[in-house]
Amino acid sequence: MSQHVVNAGAREIGTKGALNTLRRNGGIPAVVYNRHGTATPVALNAKEFQKAVEGVSESTIIKLNVDAKSYDCLIKDRQIDWLHGKILHVDFFEVESGVAIRANVPVHLVGSSIGVRNGGILENPVHEIEVECLPKDMPEKFEVDISALEANHSIHVRDIVHAESVKVLSAADQVVVLVKFAKADLAAATAETAAATEAAPAAEAATPAK
Repeated sequence: MSQHVVNAGAREIGTKGALNTLRRNGGIPAVVYNRHGTATPVALNAKEFQKAVEGVSESTIIKLNVDAKSYDCLIKDRQIDWLHGKILHVDFFEVESGVAIRANVPVHLVGSSIGVRNGGILENPVHEIEVECLPKDMPEKFEVDISALEANHSIHVRDIVHAESVKVLSAADQVVVLVKFAKADLAAATAETAAATEAAPAAEAATPAK
């Protein structure tokens, strides 16, 4: 898979007014952090950035070119103006070869669950799994095949297939995806319970008094 590349320019640490001017001119202020505590301010082109990182998750390592220098980075945070659909600020974290990092890897469900086809209700309470590994081993996503998932069954974090070099930090007993009681079975169970409830008073009335 080809690496995502983002181009940026160096900038000075600016005032609030300078940052707003940058945004009005189609830019996004950003900062590159590293594990040594260094923070490097950079400026992004808003349109180019959004196109370059389409589909990128927190666990995707991108190449950030800043003038003549480049960094391998994770996108750790994006401040977004949801009202206007604009990115206000981006935080990058520089990764180093040979140094383990932590990231949240998205879960992608694949296939059509047999339980859902039989009337069950699919729920996906966990959308990301936290892992720790070297940058070269970082997965962009976990694909979970739910084709064989039947009603009243679930898939847990411990069931996720991953490389030995990847350490999963999320709790093993967390439910990633499940199919709830099938609708037809639930209706039948409800009807059976209702029938039993109605039959109980009738049985009591039919019992002779002692």
